[in-house]
Amino acid sequence: MTDRKRVSSVSPYEDVIGFSRVVRAGDLVFVSGTVAWGPDGKLVGKGDVYAQAKQTLANIEGYLREAGASLKDVVRTRIYLTDIGRWQEVARAHREAFGDVRPASSLLEISRLAEPEMLVEIEAVAVLSAAQG
Repeated sequence: MTDRKRVSSVSPYEDVIGFSRVVRAGDLVFVSGTVAWGPDGKLVGKGDVYAQAKQTLANIEGYLREAGASLKDVVRTRIYLTDIGRWQEVARAHREAFGDVRPASSLLEISRLAEPEMLVEIEAVAVLSAAQG
């Protein structure tokens, strides 16, 4: 069995649902669906898709760092958006974070997230090089 490293976050849902924010298994790093929780545990950017996406991606970047990875290692993202008509706002934040990396990505509209103020949720998968292992 591959060694596992888990990283937790400020999300109140981790204990309720029973998941980890990040699981690193060997050279693979999986980031669970992440939203715009600020360091104080409160949602950042209410009503603002771009602000929520920026905070979400900053959160993902920090979680990846804790697992020994970076945004440059990301090979896959999934973006869940409650209003597909606002896709350009989340796309701008994603491009700013991953413009040169260009991971495979999906952008999906969903009916809602866990809380009404949440507008966007993002997942990521990273692959580490042998030198990083």
